[in-house]
Amino acid sequence: MLLFNRHKGNEDFYNFFKNILGFTPRRTDIYQIAFIHKSKSVEVLKGRRINNERLEYLGDAVLSAIVADYLYKKYPYEGEGFLTIMRSKIVSRANLNKLAHKIGLTKLIQYNKEQQGIFKSIEGDAFEALVGAIYMEKGYNFTRKIIIDRVIRFHLDVDALSQQDWNYKSKLIDWGQKEKRKVSFEVVRTIFQGKQNASRKEYEVQVLLDGEPAEKAIEFSIKAAEQLAAEKTYKKLVENGTIPKTEG
Repeated sequence: MLLFNRHKGNEDFYNFFKNILGFTPRRTDIYQIAFIHKSKSVEVLKGRRINNERLEYLGDAVLSAIVADYLYKKYPYEGEGFLTIMRSKIVSRANLNKLAHKIGLTKLIQYNKEQQGIFKSIEGDAFEALVGAIYMEKGYNFTRKIIIDRVIRFHLDVDALSQQDWNYKSKLIDWGQKEKRKVSFEVVRTIFQGKQNASRKEYEVQVLLDGEPAEKAIEFSIKAAEQLAAEKTYKKLVENGTIPKTEG
């Protein structure tokens, strides 16, 4: 099947690449795989199952390099710490989920809708898989141009993102010390991508307030998961009035 022909049922795919990314792929098979979530894996010869996890792994590395390159040139006078935090903000699972939804990627993903509620990073995963697919077909320079010129500059306010308070972990700990509340973080689950010995894995971290469970978050590093869980917890405390809005 030629996925990107203007046949009935393919319009969404065709228009996504033409209108959002500005090109029409030739290797349609790679892009088909990029949109297959593991819950909809396709079984081929000898029990091998095809989904977007391998492309996601590749896209993660390529995207990190592109964002680092972009930030290095955009902020020539900022130090390593600022650049590292900014890259973490941009490639965080929460931000990639939002970005994928904003550009219309969500409706292209094939997944088991009966299990929809348990997939916390399906959109961000597909976005990374898409980056991997573009890289496989077009190479790094083309991929970099597409991601920067067609995605970041059109759909992500990087300057506004730089102003957002990222270190909610420190804010939460400071509040706990002030109010004599014990704040701690616990890794409650490690989620392996594919086989148990795979190097790529996610961590689910939970905030504990005086030993009682608060909010949880999943990210690809423990530190990033702690930050996201701390942010969710802090905002919840502001929302319910435990922390004054003036401090939030």
